[in-house]
Amino acid sequence: MSNTGILYSFIGGAIVGAAAALLLAPEKGENTRRRIKEILQKKGILCSDNEIDALVEQLTEEMDAK
Repeated sequence: MSNTGILYSFIGGAIVGAAAALLLAPEKGENTRRRIKEILQKKGILCSDNEIDALVEQLTEEMDAK
C-alpha cells in the first residue's frame, strides 16, 4: 500500500471515529434533565426542576450502588 493509501485510510478512520464519538457521547446533564421532564409531562406527570434534580440524584445513587 502506498503512503497516500495509508494517509487516506488514517483520515477515513479518524472521521469515522469522530462521528461515532459524537453519536455515542452522553448528553449534558441539563439536556438530560430537560428530556426527562418532557417525557414525564407527556405521561401526565408534572414535576418541578427541583423534583427532577432529586430524581436524577436518586437514580444516579442507585446506579452507582450496583
